[in-house]
Amino acid sequence: MALVTPAVLPSSREDFEEKLGRFACMPQVSRIQIDVVDGKFATPASWPYSPPSPKATGGHSAATQDTPYTELQAMVQRGEMLPELHRIAYEIDLMCLDAERAAGQWLALGATRLTFHAESAMDLARLLTSVRERYGDDFISFGLALNVASDLSLIEAYLDRVQYVQFMGIATIGRQGQPFDARVLGKIRLFHKRHPSIPVQVDGGVSLANAKELAAAGATSLVVGSAILRASDPAGELAKFEALKTSYGV
Repeated sequence: MALVTPAVLPSSREDFEEKLGRFACMPQVSRIQIDVVDGKFATPASWPYSPPSPKATGGHSAATQDTPYTELQAMVQRGEMLPELHRIAYEIDLMCLDAERAAGQWLALGATRLTFHAESAMDLARLLTSVRERYGDDFISFGLALNVASDLSLIEAYLDRVQYVQFMGIATIGRQGQPFDARVLGKIRLFHKRHPSIPVQVDGGVSLANAKELAAAGATSLVVGSAILRASDPAGELAKFEALKTSYGV
């Protein structure tokens, strides 16, 4: 499995298609994470929660409670799917309070990995039980994300219900380009010591400057967005990250 999972945080449908297209055309990309931010659990809202452009709505830009579902349902009804599904696995990072409802729309578009944020659910046990019963787990992987300030005890009772854990490497989630929060390193080391067989991915603030230390601490996957997209040569930057696999055996 690739060390790096490129991340897309779309501000609009056009931005979504453009960023996905840039990553999907890279032959070395086997996974892409789509960040979904509702503007409530985390801010600012990303597409499809962000207000549609006036051009897309005939001059009206107001969003309704069902706007994200309407847009995604329309894509499904038109038979649209996420690009390059034959070789790319899509992971949806659900930074939203309605994660269970949103999950179904993304699965219909071809996603196979769902990351739920532990802090977003009032009843985490019910959420995980419900999504597994509703969507099954034969072809879907479930993961739990944990904020850097949260205690491991928030997720440890539910590890038998997920396939991976995602540690957030920034203090304020939902925004790319935030500074790395070094507190996550100790959290990863402790978790890996307690649960060495559970895959660990890190999302937020990941760069070439800290990637080696994260891998040495126990991270098996690094979610990277702005560090790749803002590089003068995105494909070359991704290759630099992937070159770390040989040294760290991840």
